[in-house]
Amino acid sequence: MLTPYLATGWWRAARSVAELFEGWERVDEAIEVVRSNVGSGGLSAVKDFALLLARHGRGDEAFDLLLPYVGDWLVAEALVKVGAGLGRFEEVANLLIARIDAGRETGWPDFGGRHTEPSNALELLATVREQQGRVDEAIDLLRKREITSVNGRDQLADLLARHDRIEELREYAATESLGDAAQCLAEYLEQRGDVAGAVEAYRSLSPDRSPNTAVALAQLLARHDRGNEAIELLRTLPSAAGGDDDWVVDALCTLYVDQGRVEEGLAHLDDRRTRLGCEEVEFFRLRSKLLVACGRREQAIEEAQVRPERDTWYEAQILAGLLSDAGRPQEAVALLDPAIPANRSVLAGHLMTAGRVEDAVALVHQPPVYVKPGRPRSDDDPPF
Repeated sequence: MLTPYLATGWWRAARSVAELFEGWERVDEAIEVVRSNVGSGGLSAVKDFALLLARHGRGDEAFDLLLPYVGDWLVAEALVKVGAGLGRFEEVANLLIARIDAGRETGWPDFGGRHTEPSNALELLATVREQQGRVDEAIDLLRKREITSVNGRDQLADLLARHDRIEELREYAATESLGDAAQCLAEYLEQRGDVAGAVEAYRSLSPDRSPNTAVALAQLLARHDRGNEAIELLRTLPSAAGGDDDWVVDALCTLYVDQGRVEEGLAHLDDRRTRLGCEEVEFFRLRSKLLVACGRREQAIEEAQVRPERDTWYEAQILAGLLSDAGRPQEAVALLDPAIPANRSVLAGHLMTAGRVEDAVALVHQPPVYVKPGRPRSDDDPPF
């Protein structure tokens, strides 16, 4: 299946083939496939190649491969990982220190006179110091960061938690404005059985003003047999605090299902319909989910079949899912137009459910029927 793509030098195909070879313990073949195609995948491919080498006892070769590209944040992360496996902590640390010092000397004014490449050099240096057991130095470094959180995680908070420095974590959580440190504190306390402390950590963030905090607190409560309290928290969350956002309403609907209060969930959803911030299609999806949960799948199908937008690809996919789950996969297949790229993987799944495996394989082998004119091709796009 992947051979035609691999022949074009498309990096994603090469990576997939290499993963298969590695899984089959044919490591030399995996390495050769990646080596032959690494030039087409950019620095991400260089990183993947190096980590493959390191996993199979060729760490020094991996280290040398990464070294020229230490200015890239993704490659620098891999270099720290590979260096740790080789015990080359100080060598990696010196490379990062040099980058940080160079950035301070030639920094951009917009960055307060400090601009480093890679942008995560300070954080990576802290990682190296922690790996060396020099935790206090790692903490001092992280207190100098300009950006404290990445993807909802705070490295300093996580480090303090890993080393059971709970009082320092409490102090930091009290001053960190984004709330990620308080979330880390709550997770730490919950893991150690202090549910009341975890709840208090979330409540300190005023969950009635933050949808992220409210949902995290509700999920915590639900995990500890306080599901009704969790429902009340999200049910009364003000609109101004995100209470009508589609993902928050989705979380609330899930709680209603888990607590066996599906009919109440339906009534609440219908009552809020005119005020919901979610799009009509999202309301339809949530309502269908609740109808199915309370044993009213046929009603969900009937409502979907008479909706004004039932012929759009996104609503057709919802209806197809309802039909397939009801044991009617052939009807699901008939609904979905294979010429629409967004339908391809969904339709293939329904074909397989219907026992039409060969048709599913043939579908995913077909090149896209059309590409919008003028759309620039990314490196991740297949070559045909």
